[in-house]
Amino acid sequence: MALDSFEESSAWAISKTESGDIVKDAIRKEHVLKDIVAAQSDLRALVTRVHSVQTDVEKLTSENATLQTYIDNLTMQMARRK
Repeated sequence: MALDSFEESSAWAISKTESGDIVKDAIRKEHVLKDIVAAQSDLRALVTRVHSVQTDVEKLTSENATLQTYIDNLTMQMARRK
């Protein structure tokens, strides 16, 4: 892709407008960037929480398997005693 054919989005393009519009655009862009940074931070927190929950689920699954083995062994012992 040639750089000449690259078109910047109108939201980020520099237009020849009054100075008041440039300031408003700069403020709007700053707000958008702050929103993006906040959303990224929230996403990082969610990813961390997901990893934590996945670890908990794996631990509980392992514990459940251990308990099931214990229950199976007790069941077999009780069957032998009869």
